[in-house]
Amino acid sequence: MTDTRRRVKLYALNADRQWDDRGTGHVSSSYVDRLKGISLLVRAESDGSLLLESKIQPDTAYQKQQDTLIVWSEGDNFDLALSFQEKAGCDEIWEKICQVQGKDPSVDITQDIVEESEDERFDDMSDSAPPIELPPCELSRLEEINELMGSCLTTPMRKEKLAVAIENEGYIRKLLNLFHMCEDLENTEGLHCLYEIFKNLILLNKNALFEVMFGEEAIFDVVGCLEYDPSSPAPKRHRQYLKQLARFKEVIPISNPELLAKIHQTYRVQYIQDVVLPTPSVFEDNMLSTLSSFIFFNKVEIVTLIQEDEKFLSELFAQLTDDGTDEQKRRDLVLFLKEFCNFSQNLQPQGKESFYKTLSSLGILPALEITLAADDAQTKTASIDILTYIVEFSPSVVRDYTLQQTSNTDEDQMLINVVIEQMICDNDPELGGAVQLMGILRILLDPENMLASVNKSEKTDFLNFFYKHSIHVLIAPLLANTAEDHPAKEDYQTVQLLGLILELLSFCVEHHTYHIKNCILNKDLLRRILVLMKSTHTFLVLCALRLMRKIIALKDEFYYRYIIKGNLFAPVIDAFVRNNGRYNLLDSAILEMFEFIKLEDIKSLCSHVVENFGKVLDDIEYVQTFKALKLRYDQHQDKLKDRDRTALDSSICSSVPSILRNSRYRRDQRQLEEEEEMWFNEDDDFDDGEAVVPAANDILSKKLDSDLDSIGKIIDKKPDGNSPKLINNSSKTGNILNNNLSNNATVGSPPSPTPGDTKSTSLFKKALVDYEGDSDEDEEEEGSDVLSPSPKRARLT
Repeated sequence: MTDTRRRVKLYALNADRQWDDRGTGHVSSSYVDRLKGISLLVRAESDGSLLLESKIQPDTAYQKQQDTLIVWSEGDNFDLALSFQEKAGCDEIWEKICQVQGKDPSVDITQDIVEESEDERFDDMSDSAPPIELPPCELSRLEEINELMGSCLTTPMRKEKLAVAIENEGYIRKLLNLFHMCEDLENTEGLHCLYEIFKNLILLNKNALFEVMFGEEAIFDVVGCLEYDPSSPAPKRHRQYLKQLARFKEVIPISNPELLAKIHQTYRVQYIQDVVLPTPSVFEDNMLSTLSSFIFFNKVEIVTLIQEDEKFLSELFAQLTDDGTDEQKRRDLVLFLKEFCNFSQNLQPQGKESFYKTLSSLGILPALEITLAADDAQTKTASIDILTYIVEFSPSVVRDYTLQQTSNTDEDQMLINVVIEQMICDNDPELGGAVQLMGILRILLDPENMLASVNKSEKTDFLNFFYKHSIHVLIAPLLANTAEDHPAKEDYQTVQLLGLILELLSFCVEHHTYHIKNCILNKDLLRRILVLMKSTHTFLVLCALRLMRKIIALKDEFYYRYIIKGNLFAPVIDAFVRNNGRYNLLDSAILEMFEFIKLEDIKSLCSHVVENFGKVLDDIEYVQTFKALKLRYDQHQDKLKDRDRTALDSSICSSVPSILRNSRYRRDQRQLEEEEEMWFNEDDDFDDGEAVVPAANDILSKKLDSDLDSIGKIIDKKPDGNSPKLINNSSKTGNILNNNLSNNATVGSPPSPTPGDTKSTSLFKKALVDYEGDSDEDEEEEGSDVLSPSPKRARLT
């Protein structure tokens, strides 16, 4: 390390009370798993070995001395010190220590130094120090009480002792009596002291004190004390709000008094935490942890008590699904159910599973089908929130319910179609509900959370259901808006909705390869989507382009053929040209797509783009993408030409009369007899048309004549019994030549070439020129086998 700010010397106090130098290194602070907390680490400057690993304990007293020295004690009679080279490094580490302990870095000591060990402080407090004596609870002693409480917040031990003393003496009730006196006498100074006292009582973070302060008898008086903030010019009116403005609605009568009391208490304590108490500073973050836990366990208890009351929940869902329930009542029921689900988020996973099973068995999903389609905005919003809670915890519950609807529910009444309809019909200009509903659909359609399902066919069944019963509902606005060459509607709400639909379709393209492909190809969906490339809203143009980019990234030839056949790059090129080289996101996105085609060497798309749009793209010179694409195309075309030429040469060479070569193959005797006459007929044709072998090629003609003469001599010398072999062999070669000439797609020559048929002439010339000897016989035969397989030739004898 080269950071001199963190360069330190580590000292340890020995048994003789002398400081021993333990080495020089660099100090850092980080979380250590083994110690389960933020720790100070010192690594040796010489070899990087660990000199110190000390967890910053919340109650250890750290002391800063002389701006560059931090001293603390670990365990009994084991003191450590860090001596910093620079003050800045000392300040950094000191701030970290103070942050962990919740202290202000301006102090020079984080805790009161006490001689007792940690165990003695917590396990046997009565032996370590005398209990705290509280002053008499009188108006004249309020300032003294306030100072005492403020001083006790500095160490855990004193906080514990103070809490025990307050609880044992019933001090909170006495303080509240003083509050009434101060309020009656309008003693502002006393009220300000009581504000500080009760704020410190809450910061003691003791559950036993919370039970007293937040009880039914005391809570409003506690809130009253907290109204008189010395920093405010006038007292707040928290009690007035809680008693008069905040009204408790009992949508279903609650017969359990314990449940009713818990609901009231939780609301009021939450109000105290969120509104009444000042926002905790960085150094007080952990000081209200017990208050948060108090609220947490209250909510868990409320959920449990309601869940156990079967009569209450049954009545709730009966009224929720009753057609006779008025709109106001239904809104209150849904809002209660939303709050109920919100409280359930505090449950453990096992408790959550039991909670949602209870709701499912009572019919929450059929109820949501009704409330999602409600006209009331609050009812609809709360219903979306409830469905979100359910889907986020267990999408399989919703999928299973949806699949059960296949046989007994009309398509427009199916839950997933109700969700899509509400997304499409959202009246909010910002489409807040539609965005939330799109998120729900995305979770339901995500194959990743289908893998762990017990029902292994869930993925197949649900996707089949969605693409059969729901996809047409989702894409209906898209198709309606792209019926012409230009988008029909361009208002902000419509294009926002189309953007959401395209985002969901892009997700489907990426994750549902088979089902969405059938949908796109059968409905010609990409063509309709690319109509939006002409939109005046750039974000919608980008949405359409993003979907096409995801399709290309799949490297699926079915998609490529569909794009090429439909000339679907045309809208993209048009948008690129209209952008006119402006340096923006659209320009970059289009360039990136073509760059991807080039880098991945997608030959079919590369050829299509260059052949159809090459003239337009040749003018683009500020990037090299299109030049590189054209170069890649030219290289590909050259390879194709070379391959065709090689294939053609091999095909022609394989059809040169085998009598000119040492043939090593035999063919069927009857086939040779059938081909014999064809060979001589074709030979006559060649004789009649001298243009087949021009005068410029006399050498080749002479070579052929001499070869034929030699063949005649061989025939004359052979007995009659062997002649059929020789004749058949020659006829075979003629047939091969004729077959290759007539079947070759590139040449396309007739069986009997005429003087004007230059293709046939050149073809025959090529065959003769290529034949120079037997050195390339194996290579020629391989080429022949690949492109135009010929039967085995008879060996000359």
